[in-house]
Amino acid sequence: MKKNLAKPGWRAVNGNGATPQEGTLGELAEAAHARQTSGQAVGSLQEIETEIEVDMFQLQELWRHMGLPTL
Repeated sequence: MKKNLAKPGWRAVNGNGATPQEGTLGELAEAAHARQTSGQAVGSLQEIETEIEVDMFQLQELWRHMGLPTL
Protein backbone atom coordinates (compact mmCIF):
# COMPACT_ATOMS: atom_id res chain seq x y z
CA MET A 1 0.00 0.00 0.00
CA LYS A 2 2.82 2.42 0.84
CA LYS A 3 4.10 2.46 -2.74
CA ASN A 4 0.62 3.53 -3.92
CA LEU A 5 0.32 6.69 -1.79
CA ALA A 6 0.72 9.02 -4.80
CA LYS A 7 -1.49 6.88 -7.05
CA PRO A 8 -4.78 8.51 -8.11
CA GLY A 9 -7.98 6.57 -8.61
CA TRP A 10 -9.08 6.06 -4.99
CA ARG A 11 -12.46 6.81 -3.40
CA ALA A 12 -13.41 7.39 0.25
CA VAL A 13 -16.74 5.83 1.23
CA ASN A 14 -18.05 7.22 4.51
CA GLY A 15 -21.55 5.78 4.70
CA ASN A 16 -23.03 9.19 5.47
CA GLY A 17 -24.79 9.52 2.13
CA ALA A 18 -22.45 12.25 0.92
CA THR A 19 -20.81 12.09 -2.48
CA PRO A 20 -17.65 9.97 -2.15
CA GLN A 21 -14.39 11.90 -2.17
CA GLU A 22 -11.85 10.87 -4.82
CA GLY A 23 -8.10 11.44 -5.10
CA THR A 24 -4.78 9.79 -4.37
CA LEU A 25 -4.45 7.15 -1.70
CA GLY A 26 -2.29 9.56 0.34
CA GLU A 27 -4.84 12.39 0.14
CA LEU A 28 -7.66 10.12 1.21
CA ALA A 29 -5.60 8.53 4.00
CA GLU A 30 -4.93 12.02 5.37
CA ALA A 31 -8.63 12.91 5.08
CA ALA A 32 -9.59 9.69 6.90
CA HIS A 33 -7.08 10.54 9.63
CA ALA A 34 -8.61 14.01 10.00
CA ARG A 35 -12.09 12.46 10.31
CA GLN A 36 -10.88 10.07 13.03
CA THR A 37 -9.12 12.91 14.88
CA SER A 38 -12.34 14.94 14.89
CA GLY A 39 -14.37 11.97 16.17
CA GLN A 40 -16.10 11.13 12.90
CA ALA A 41 -16.36 7.70 11.30
CA VAL A 42 -13.32 6.90 9.17
CA GLY A 43 -15.21 4.90 6.54
CA SER A 44 -13.20 2.94 4.01
CA LEU A 45 -11.02 3.61 0.98
CA GLN A 46 -11.52 1.80 -2.29
CA GLU A 47 -9.41 1.67 -5.42
CA ILE A 48 -11.94 2.70 -8.06
CA GLU A 49 -10.73 0.47 -10.90
CA THR A 50 -10.37 -2.76 -8.93
CA GLU A 51 -12.58 -1.89 -5.93
CA ILE A 52 -9.80 -3.05 -3.59
CA GLU A 53 -10.71 -1.82 -0.12
CA VAL A 54 -8.33 -0.53 2.56
CA ASP A 55 -9.45 -1.59 6.03
CA MET A 56 -8.83 0.22 9.32
CA PHE A 57 -5.70 -1.79 10.14
CA GLN A 58 -4.15 -0.93 6.78
CA LEU A 59 -5.11 2.73 7.23
CA GLN A 60 -3.36 2.83 10.60
CA GLU A 61 -0.22 1.35 9.01
CA LEU A 62 -0.34 4.02 6.29
CA TRP A 63 -0.79 6.76 8.91
CA ARG A 64 2.31 5.53 10.75
CA HIS A 65 4.28 5.47 7.50
CA MET A 66 3.08 9.02 6.69
CA GLY A 67 4.08 10.26 10.17
CA LEU A 68 0.48 10.88 11.26
CA PRO A 69 -0.30 10.06 14.90
CA THR A 70 -2.54 7.08 15.58
CA LEU A 71 -5.02 7.29 18.40
